[in-house]
Amino acid sequence: MTGNWRGMSAGDLGRGIGAGRIDPVELTEAYLEAIAAHPEAGRIYARTTETRARAEARAARHRAKTGHRLGLLDGVPVSWKDLFDTAGVATEAGSALLAGRVPGRDAEVLANASAAGLVCLGKTHMTELAFSGLGLNPVTATPPNVHDAGAAPGGSSSGAAASVAFGLAAAGIGSDTGGSVRVPAVWNDLVGLKTGAGRVSLTGVVPLCPRFDTVGPLTRTVEDAALLLAALEGGRPADLRGATLAGARLMVLETAAFDGIRDAPLAGFEQAVERLARAGAAITRGAVPEVAEALALSGVLFATEAYGTWGATIEAAPEKMYPAILNRFRGGRDYSGADYVAAWHKLDRLRAAYAAATAGFDAVLVPTCPILPPDVAALMADPEFFVAENLMTLRNTRIGNLMGLAVLTLPSGVPATGLSLMGPPMSEERLLRLGAAAEAALA
Repeated sequence: MTGNWRGMSAGDLGRGIGAGRIDPVELTEAYLEAIAAHPEAGRIYARTTETRARAEARAARHRAKTGHRLGLLDGVPVSWKDLFDTAGVATEAGSALLAGRVPGRDAEVLANASAAGLVCLGKTHMTELAFSGLGLNPVTATPPNVHDAGAAPGGSSSGAAASVAFGLAAAGIGSDTGGSVRVPAVWNDLVGLKTGAGRVSLTGVVPLCPRFDTVGPLTRTVEDAALLLAALEGGRPADLRGATLAGARLMVLETAAFDGIRDAPLAGFEQAVERLARAGAAITRGAVPEVAEALALSGVLFATEAYGTWGATIEAAPEKMYPAILNRFRGGRDYSGADYVAAWHKLDRLRAAYAAATAGFDAVLVPTCPILPPDVAALMADPEFFVAENLMTLRNTRIGNLMGLAVLTLPSGVPATGLSLMGPPMSEERLLRLGAAAEAALA
């Protein structure tokens, strides 16, 4: 029976605990034993937190036995990207620059999740300081892709995705600045939720670009994404009962999102859109020119903020970084403060125009990623190929960050490809209801 547990959704595990069919201590031990035995575990987990996990599981067992469970996920084990502060445990954000960094308290989202009874299994590997969509990290470890041992896992929440895809956590908590939840989710056939900027606390989260950084879960199901969002916030999950696509107005965004798209991602997306239409959604295709204008601002906005955040630390020991990531950070050092401020003023205008153009739709659809996972060896061998593939990898996901949107990615049915539903900021509950209906249509 315990072997089946690791293939179950977090929600189903929680229901099993509530019904007395699953013991939280046995469940946690099953995950810890699987991690210890897995040949790729060292590339997935930077470190495990066995003592904490066992203590939290024992507390969850007691609550379950005495009828005092804290919620549906009480006793369910999850993983945490290695940029969420964990009291007394190293939190190094995948970087040698932060080696030995041990925070004194939990990140607010981790504290909230623990208060909801979730069990912390440990910290997962990630791209250095979260600044790449490919998921490579020669400095610490590059996690595996569930489909292809030689392929990139997607990043920067690469280990978070692998922990779920390989059955080593019921869900993974990641961050998303330009696609870092959604890319590893799509390349490992998972659900990924990018929350709107400002929705979920960043207190105790190692920053990359604070104005774009967001926190979100990587899960097996849309229900799990809703449950995890509530746990991260200390709130109530979206009510997904009766979710339907009947009458839903969905817009396929043709601006930029299909430029250079490769055959498999396009096929997966179009097949998914067709299923949504059959389920009752009204599909419109249209252009929003402001999207292309916003994408053109990416260099000055993301790179400048990232370098402004980390430049002094990086330049004190640049030899500790993988050159491709170092160069990406340094891309922001030549922009002036005036350039950065002007770009934000322009982006604010573009966001307003996008909101007006899409206001009549329940969600906007794009292929989550326009390419399949590239070969790791090829990326490592050719710096220009690394740069080109990284830019393509993040092109579509970055739309959601630039426009400040809530975004949910779902597996399309074609391996390593996905469909993203984009909604206005702070619309996560409505988006999750649409996502639940879409998930049913795609199943």
